[in-house]
Amino acid sequence: MSAPTVLILACGALAREMKSLVAVNGLNNVEVEYLPASLHNRPERICGQIRERLESAIPEFDRILLGYADCGTGGEIDRLCLELQIERLPGSHCYEFYLEPGKFEELHDEEPGTFYLTDYLAKHFDRLIFKALGIDEHPELFEMYFANYRRVVFLTQDNNVECSEAAAAAAVRLGLPLLTISTGWGQLETSVSEIAQFKIDREPLPAVQVAISQ
Repeated sequence: MSAPTVLILACGALAREMKSLVAVNGLNNVEVEYLPASLHNRPERICGQIRERLESAIPEFDRILLGYADCGTGGEIDRLCLELQIERLPGSHCYEFYLEPGKFEELHDEEPGTFYLTDYLAKHFDRLIFKALGIDEHPELFEMYFANYRRVVFLTQDNNVECSEAAAAAAVRLGLPLLTISTGWGQLETSVSEIAQFKIDREPLPAVQVAISQ
């Protein structure tokens, strides 16, 4: 009997990690698609693009995992997951994927004014942040966006030298101290492996973990 088919529809910021996880775990029954990472800056557009793809994809797959957290949608992604009866990754922010449960809350309580970077965000910092937000053309916007930040926390997945240097450069550009935490793949690996093997309970879970029916 063939393995159940699984679609992971993920943010483009997770492309490298998703590709690696699928390959390393030999998940031949998993297909991964991505939406543009630039949607991070326009969260009001995320659910519309997710819905457009998934309404045609749902009949084609046995199971679907949404590679998003809440991502600034104010609960809209969770409501969409409930409506379409699909799962999403755990957490309110994509940064939580790479941390053990509860660690993100600790970091936030320690310093609410934290700007988070992952390997991907560090490597593409200028394009996704300064250019996408229009700061390059309008430097006066810098204070509007970053006046309340007090530090940068770099959550690195594999301690890549290029990404570490990019994170350091980003912190300098923001004028903030840098804290680096080596995370590995964290909860992201667990979630991908479990849904591919159908190990997650299909009863609804609290949104802080998984939106529904894993």
